[in-house]
Amino acid sequence: MKKIRYGMVVDTRRCVGCKACVFACKSENKVPEGFCRDWIVEEVRGFFPDLKAEIRSERCNHCSKAPCVSNCPTGASHFAEGGVVLVNHNKCTGCKACMAACPYDARYVHPEGYIDKCTFCLHRVKEGKDPACVSVCPTKTLHFGDLNDPDSEVSRLLKTREWKVNAPETGCEPNVYFLV
Repeated sequence: MKKIRYGMVVDTRRCVGCKACVFACKSENKVPEGFCRDWIVEEVRGFFPDLKAEIRSERCNHCSKAPCVSNCPTGASHFAEGGVVLVNHNKCTGCKACMAACPYDARYVHPEGYIDKCTFCLHRVKEGKDPACVSVCPTKTLHFGDLNDPDSEVSRLLKTREWKVNAPETGCEPNVYFLV
């Protein structure tokens, strides 16, 4: 039996930047005012009249080779079920080593002093639900599942569409993919 490897696929052709994912995450995870675990990026490339625009929902990439985990001096940053990268708030000293190591700027210092980030809503996933961001997306931009299961929706999408990852040159092996 293959080991589960959770991942997310973001369809950049469908995202309209409505921020429903951001609001759902803030509500589900009680994210403090002024902070977020996921966000919307709008990027325009090219020169007029040959411009291309892309809107993406971004978050922690839950990397298979996560430098935040290997650089955490207390072991607070760790791999959990399905390869999800989590932070144990009780072990975290707030030293920010993981923040410095993250190539995606996906962490923040919680007002209570520990580092916080996206968890892929692992608490929901364990109950058989999708992460909050996926469950509310009105345009069906976000997809979540087991990347090691060839029959999962995320695996099928990656086989049928061209895709990219953010900062592939880091060698972190991110588990968030963007369909282009």
